[in-house]
Amino acid sequence: MEHQEMVVLVDPYDRQLGKMEKMEAHEKGILHRAFSVFVFNDKNELMLQQRALSKYHSPGLWTNTCCSHPRDGEMPEEAAHRRLVEEMGFDCEIGKAFDFTYKADVGQGLTEHEFDHVFIGKSGKTPEINTDEVHSWKYMKMDDIRNEIKTDPEKYTVWFRIAFDEVEKHLNNRIVKQETI
Repeated sequence: MEHQEMVVLVDPYDRQLGKMEKMEAHEKGILHRAFSVFVFNDKNELMLQQRALSKYHSPGLWTNTCCSHPRDGEMPEEAAHRRLVEEMGFDCEIGKAFDFTYKADVGQGLTEHEFDHVFIGKSGKTPEINTDEVHSWKYMKMDDIRNEIKTDPEKYTVWFRIAFDEVEKHLNNRIVKQETI
């Protein structure tokens, strides 16, 4: 029997309500726990991944460094480290930045409805991508990403377009706080 991947169902405050098979949760648009990782290099460029062309939704679209769902009993940060290694072939220090919730149609009758834990890290490592998960990768300047999201939003995953604005706000707030200290 094929292993069914489960997601952790949560309420709007990230309290666990149960588990559900991943495809069923996406078909029904049920709120579940997720995480997104944004890794920057020493030039403050963001490492993007292009999702594998075989992915069941959003294939071939550009998105943040890695994202997925924690397993039952797994802390979001542990899951983020696990998936960085599984998808991108490296690990690095990451820190929790913020959480956000979104609900969006991702096509094929599927809806992503996620309580997303966002982590930010820095690394100069070259990824060794898992081609089952990732088609390609690149670094981009934040300004270039912002401009391309405005002109060609369909190149990017829906959650990345939502999270990108929040990541920019978070980074700008950190810079302002550092300048006032």
